[in-house]
Parts: sequence; structure tokens; C-alpha cells
Amino acid sequence: MRKNLILILFSFLLLSCVGSSSVGIFGSGVSIAYDPRTVGMQIDDSIMQKNLMGRLALKDKKYILDLSTKVIDGNIFLSGKVNEPEEKLKIIKMAWETKGARSVQSAVTIKGKTNFKNTAKDVLITSQLRTALLFNKLTKSTNYTIDTINGKVYIFGIAMTKDEKKKVISEANEIHGVKDVIPSILLVDELSRNKN
Repeated sequence: MRKNLILILFSFLLLSCVGSSSVGIFGSGVSIAYDPRTVGMQIDDSIMQKNLMGRLALKDKKYILDLSTKVIDGNIFLSGKVNEPEEKLKIIKMAWETKGARSVQSAVTIKGKTNFKNTAKDVLITSQLRTALLFNKLTKSTNYTIDTINGKVYIFGIAMTKDEKKKVISEANEIHGVKDVIPSILLVDELSRNKN
């Protein structure tokens, strides 16, 4: 029990140093040191991400806090919470309308379908997975964004190899309380500009 408590406290401490620990909000992004995308790809993705967030903010200012976007090689990942199902559909439509969008994956949920207890469990699951990836020598933890909503773990990022991708998914599945793992992990070879 004491070992678990120490691990939990270390995870929360680590999250406060690493960056975003809120449920529904993506982390600060992929570290340049490990990012296999070219500088041009990173700039294109950043422009797409800012374009989409700007358009969402113009639609409703609350989206700045309630939603997060991540763009990797033209693939758009959405996360957060909205009040109505119709809002979710409109947001997904706006993402698809973003110039250069290759795909859109949504982890947007409807408010009211979660409670404080579930949110606390989600934060714990996310912190445990971040810690596991950080200490695993086979994974580049900074290449992944993790979002947990109602026990479902959404993993977005870029894996260097198929083995790394399998290991990240395996680490997520081993965490107590995880109901499902939804990976959106691209391999370096799958990046559009790396294809011949």
C-alpha cells in the first residue's frame, strides 16, 4: 500500500513538472529532440492546429478551455467536453474543413456523463501511464499525448518502431482501471513526407 502511495505522489509531482495534467487537455506537444517529423511538417501541423483553435474560439470562446487539438502529419486529434451532441458534430465538421486535414479523430465527450470520482481516476490513470512511459527505455515518452476519459485511454503520437507502438499500448492496458485503450499512434514510416 505504501509503495502505491509513493508511486501516486511521485506521478502527480512528475505531472506538475512535465506539463498538462488536466483531463481533456492535450500536453504541450512532441519534443523537438525526439520528433521525427521534418521542421516543415512541424510548422504545417502547428499552423493547422492554430487555425482550427482560432476558428473554434471564434465560434464560442468557451472552446479555448473546453477543447484541445493536436495535429500530427495532417491528422487532427480532438479532445475535451461539450454540452450537447450537436456541438460535438459541429466541432468534428470544423476539423474536417481545416485545410490540409488528412483525418480527424475525436475524444470529445458530452458533459454530465462523468463525475468527480471518475475524473480523479482518469487523472491517476494518465499519470501512471506517463510515468511508465518515462521510465521505459523502449519508448520516447515525449512523443505521446495521453488523454483519459471515463477509463478510456486515448494515446496520440509517433512511434519510432512497431515494437515501441506495441509497448506503449501494452503499458496502457496493464494499468488498473483502464476500460479501453484507443491508440492513434503513427509510425515514423507512415508520415506522409517519409513515404516514397
